[in-house]
Amino acid sequence: MNQALTVQELAIVVAAKDLKTSIISADFLKYSGIIPGKWELSQKPYIYNNRARFSFKNGVNIIAEPNRIIFAEAIANKTKETIAIPEIVSKFTQKLSNLDFQAVGINPRGFVAFGEEDAANKFISQKLLSPGAWQEEGEEAMRASLNLVYRLKRAPLALNITEAALNQKDKKIPIVIFSGSFSYQVVGNSVEQKLGFVNQVVGNWFTDITAFSSLVNDKFLADVTGNISLAEAAVQVAENNSDGSDLFAVGAGA
Repeated sequence: MNQALTVQELAIVVAAKDLKTSIISADFLKYSGIIPGKWELSQKPYIYNNRARFSFKNGVNIIAEPNRIIFAEAIANKTKETIAIPEIVSKFTQKLSNLDFQAVGINPRGFVAFGEEDAANKFISQKLLSPGAWQEEGEEAMRASLNLVYRLKRAPLALNITEAALNQKDKKIPIVIFSGSFSYQVVGNSVEQKLGFVNQVVGNWFTDITAFSSLVNDKFLADVTGNISLAEAAVQVAENNSDGSDLFAVGAGA
């Protein structure tokens, strides 16, 4: 059967020239009103080598680095209305509107699971790549990762396609990961204009997600058979993991 891609994760990246990691903390995010006070950390904040990561129980991760901050959220089982990070990003930029914003990235990621062991490898090596002797080198099937760039009217879209696997003890499900990145360079001559541009891009996040899904589903997966639904994949992995460990640890190809 034909399988449509489901976007598993959304990340919004904001680059700002004067952003310092030291100003970002869980307390700052809460007490400034950027995130709700009821949000709970799922683990101790990771702060090392000028990098900070805050992971919350609702599936949101905030990663601060010099000159940029990343807001990421697991969205597979959420509706458009319940996805949190677009509003969080808008609050962040409003609170720190004095920053010199440089760029915004809208980065969706999803995968398609396959039922046969070598199907994910064949999808890339046979459907997306031309055959040739260069594929026959080595003692096992060559593995490939593709990087494509589309010059769209509103922003460039970088698309990475990679073979991987859902790993869980003795059970591996072959998958192909599609990772997209819409890159917007901030325009404007004043703080207000730049902030307005950033908020406009963030406010249109769903348009980018829709365009990404349509590209993958219509241009890459329309005639693909032999793959299985994400729900089936989850069931197959869960059946082999009654101990409740991480069901969706994505690793390199089997």
